[in-house]
Amino acid sequence: MKIKKKVFGILSNGKKVKLYTLSAGDLKLSLTNLGATWTCLIVPSRKGIKEDVLLGYSGLDGYLNNVPFFGVTVGRFANRIKDASFDLHGRTYLLEANDGVNSLHSGPRGFDKLIWKSEAYEESQGVYVRFELESPDGDCGFPGKLKAVVSYGLTKSNEIIIDYHAKTDKPCPVNLTNHAYFNLAGEGNGNILSHEALLYSSSYVQVDKYCIPTGRLLPVAGTYYDFIKRRKINANSAINKSFKGYDHCFVVDGEPGKLRPCAEIYEGVSGRSMKVFTTQPGVQFYTGNHLDNVAGKYGSVYKNFSGFCLETQHFPDTPNQSSFPSCIYSPGNDYNEKAVFAFDFSP
Repeated sequence: MKIKKKVFGILSNGKKVKLYTLSAGDLKLSLTNLGATWTCLIVPSRKGIKEDVLLGYSGLDGYLNNVPFFGVTVGRFANRIKDASFDLHGRTYLLEANDGVNSLHSGPRGFDKLIWKSEAYEESQGVYVRFELESPDGDCGFPGKLKAVVSYGLTKSNEIIIDYHAKTDKPCPVNLTNHAYFNLAGEGNGNILSHEALLYSSSYVQVDKYCIPTGRLLPVAGTYYDFIKRRKINANSAINKSFKGYDHCFVVDGEPGKLRPCAEIYEGVSGRSMKVFTTQPGVQFYTGNHLDNVAGKYGSVYKNFSGFCLETQHFPDTPNQSSFPSCIYSPGNDYNEKAVFAFDFSP
């Protein structure tokens, strides 16, 4: 196992941005403290061919204008909040709208735009980077001073281990996730529509045309959203006309708070597969529907469906949806969630 650290680039204010590269098992993961972002993930194929399976940019400049949120840690609240506002304990909180009239990933200056404190360390089974951020009361419009700690680790068993923690001094919504885009055939190598997906979800969060929840959780059986049995992403007329792809939160079967299977993705040519586990209530399955000729790394140009995301999280717009599992945390009631991304490439 190895940890390498170097300067990723220098900001206009002279501050140095760090890049960590973790090596364990057969994988190599690179992360930067700008947005606590995953920048590269090298995974072998069944034939031993090592390729980067993460969409992203070749250098710091790309991540400074990271409109698609490639690889970032999202907070305070991942996903959308209707009308960029919510009521809590008799008070209305106004956020910044950046998705029409709605707030997406906490507005134009969420956690993904900030420099996190960072420290790399090694344990018996893996190598890790611990990222820490303090968000003041009123940051992005949210109440309370919040301290977020996110650790990303790579183990000898070819797993990425994610631990999310947050403490706040006032009740406030918290919803952290990572926004990595994957292409298991290798980034820039075509689209992900022939990848096979299985989601451990019997229902999904119904949304309107603006991807705002209606408040209803609907069964997936017999619909575009049925991935109970593994199938190609574009099978069963899957790229539905209303949304031009998937950008939906699926309800993860089982008990929230317990680590349980969430999703499996398989790519047949390379033989690479990925299994995801989470303690969260939901997972946002996004198929890169809004990638519009984005200049990526190694000369790649990313178009619609060049990558997919599996963002473990609370349901979108939860602060305005009393029937959804609560996302409100307070002093003495800390936010603690976990996710695991496990990779295989067996012949």
